[in-house]
Amino acid sequence: MKEKKKGKWILLGIVLVVAAALAVIGFYLYQKVNSGLFFEDTRMNDYDVSGKSAKEVLLMLEKDYGAPKVAIREKGETVLTLTLEELGYTIDQRKLLDNIQECLRSQNLSLFTSLSEGNNYEVEVPFRFEETTFNQAVSSKNFSAARVKSEDAALEFDGSRYYIRPEVYGNEFDDADLQVIVREDADKLTAAARPQQDLEVDVPEGLYFLPAVTQDDPVMNHTMNAYNSYCGAVITHTFGKEKRVIDWDTIQKWLVIEDDAYHIDEEAVYNYVTELAAAYDTLYYQRSFQTSVGTTVNYESSDYGYQIDQDGEFNQLMADISSNTAVTREPVYAVSGFSRNGRDDLNGNYVEVNLTAQHVWLYREGNLVVEGDIVSGLPRDGRETATGAFPIAFKASPYNLKGGGGSGSGSWDVMVQYWMPFFDGQGLHDASWRSSFGGAIYQSDGSHGCVNLPTNVAGTIYSNVDAGFPVLLYK
Repeated sequence: MKEKKKGKWILLGIVLVVAAALAVIGFYLYQKVNSGLFFEDTRMNDYDVSGKSAKEVLLMLEKDYGAPKVAIREKGETVLTLTLEELGYTIDQRKLLDNIQECLRSQNLSLFTSLSEGNNYEVEVPFRFEETTFNQAVSSKNFSAARVKSEDAALEFDGSRYYIRPEVYGNEFDDADLQVIVREDADKLTAAARPQQDLEVDVPEGLYFLPAVTQDDPVMNHTMNAYNSYCGAVITHTFGKEKRVIDWDTIQKWLVIEDDAYHIDEEAVYNYVTELAAAYDTLYYQRSFQTSVGTTVNYESSDYGYQIDQDGEFNQLMADISSNTAVTREPVYAVSGFSRNGRDDLNGNYVEVNLTAQHVWLYREGNLVVEGDIVSGLPRDGRETATGAFPIAFKASPYNLKGGGGSGSGSWDVMVQYWMPFFDGQGLHDASWRSSFGGAIYQSDGSHGCVNLPTNVAGTIYSNVDAGFPVLLYK
């Protein structure tokens, strides 16, 4: 009986020891499962996470995975460095924590294997992306290197010649193009299974805006050559003190540039000459004249004046333009007067004959030189002195006047000292055979149309006039 009792106590002791051991083991396992820590020999994404909580693992992964910086380089120099957060990439802590905690749950479900063999986990480190933040960050305005605008080559004028200012190759580009490149590389970096090193992104040369026109542009070079063939031409037409200038502003409008040639538009030049003639021709035009006695005389047509030779002027103007130099000259005249200032073709220089008052005046540059009485043509039998504006044809001293068709009573043959014809055999001359002038002499003893002058008056006029000098006769 004693032996049986003793065996029972031994068995009971063993049971109690086993129970105690099981209790200790159970308590140990309970503590492990409820510790919220990873067991020994646990790795996650190649990190040793043994004894770490899910929060600690999250902070560790977040720190390393979010650490890389992106450096944007331009022409070998770093011009902008951004963190992932500045680029709009931030780790989604909630998702990452869920992923880590899922590993904890997996560890506890395979408790004995986890304790005996350890675990090796792979978790995704998810990033959120803010496109607005990214676009604001990846912008050339944030670069340390200033932006330079590309400029087209351009045709410019230095005051005497045209030249081509070369193009400028700048460094501006469309931010959207760079953003595509940076986004692609940054997405790869944040999608990687392991933390990455800092990233460098080079701005491609092909990204920059290029000049649309370069200095070797054939059209611009052709235009430059055309311009330089004529831009130096300046033709100044003089009309006394008044001038009309044809410069490059006008000539450029006449220049016709074709694909492989250039020329001056002849029709446009001829039209200009026509307009010039219309503005300054006075021959055969109506004119008004303010007399010395204060009246105004109107002539329907004037035989004195200036008339541009339009064909001659056109040819000369074309030659002047082609010479590509500065030229100052009068127009090419078919008929020219004595002196002009603009359209004023008298310019204060004229002989004035009042046939009613039988008086003559000579003006030079607006100043009265001489005046005196006259005897004009008998106002009948075809002997009346003509009225109108005429140029002196020539002058001669002495000169033999003959007329009247022979040697009868109606003929004349006389030597005068000063002869200045102006119209159809009529002229100004001295009349030494007369003892008096003026008054009504002409009505009974008038000339055959000439204007008879006292010798001193005729001599003064003769010495102050030349061929082309205007004579204005009126009643």
